[in-house]
Amino acid sequence: MLKHYYNNLIQSIISYRKSVRDWRRFWKSYYQYKQISPLSKQPSIEYLCPCLGEDTADTFIDYNYFYQDAWAFEKIVQQHPKYHIDVGSHHKFVALLSKVVPVTMIDIRPLPVSLESLKFLKGSILDLPFENESVSSISSLCVVEHIGLGRYGDPIDPWGSEKSIKELMRILENGGHLYISVPVSKINNVHFNAHRSFTRDYFVGLFSSQMRLVEEGYIYGTKMYLVYDKNQDFGTGLFHFIKVRKYEDKKLENANVEDYVNVY
Repeated sequence: MLKHYYNNLIQSIISYRKSVRDWRRFWKSYYQYKQISPLSKQPSIEYLCPCLGEDTADTFIDYNYFYQDAWAFEKIVQQHPKYHIDVGSHHKFVALLSKVVPVTMIDIRPLPVSLESLKFLKGSILDLPFENESVSSISSLCVVEHIGLGRYGDPIDPWGSEKSIKELMRILENGGHLYISVPVSKINNVHFNAHRSFTRDYFVGLFSSQMRLVEEGYIYGTKMYLVYDKNQDFGTGLFHFIKVRKYEDKKLENANVEDYVNVY
């Protein structure tokens, strides 16, 4: 706790110093603008709207959301589903996706906006409002790692992530596609109450009874890679799974992922 407060204090000091510099630059720019502007273009104090800290050398970007949303969007559109279910992903992702594919979003917190192309259902990833094997296309990006930590008002449960994955598999029909992302690390860890992180093998293994891994990708730092790097301490893993039946036919049982995809 002391370490947490110490880090917050350091960040507050840094933020305060930066804020002072930002305000100085703002007022300097304001008076410079006033000096060179004719009377008709003078800025009024009444309508000031300070935007501070945006005069940076580079554009600020959240690399995880940038890469994972673009990745999932492309994969879903390539499959051309008749409709798509999203569970808890970022609202901007589902809004844009809904303009290409009809989307129903599930979340425990109501979505206070509306689009004709986007439907919203209040629900929990631990008890999704769908019948067994009734959905053909599902996404849940950077969601299951939070479940059970209470961060979003959900019940405390050490097995929340595993139960969430089981529920996603329950509603996915045979041949259906799942697009999911989570933090990946060298060991399974709980960063209470922000999120959990998983080893690649442990996370993929949670799907092994019903799913086949079609594709994976990894975000480390500012770049995305198609290959898992076991030497990286932390990153974001992107996974595309397809649900498959249990076949007695040994030829199908030993077939590769493409064969399973082609069956459907």
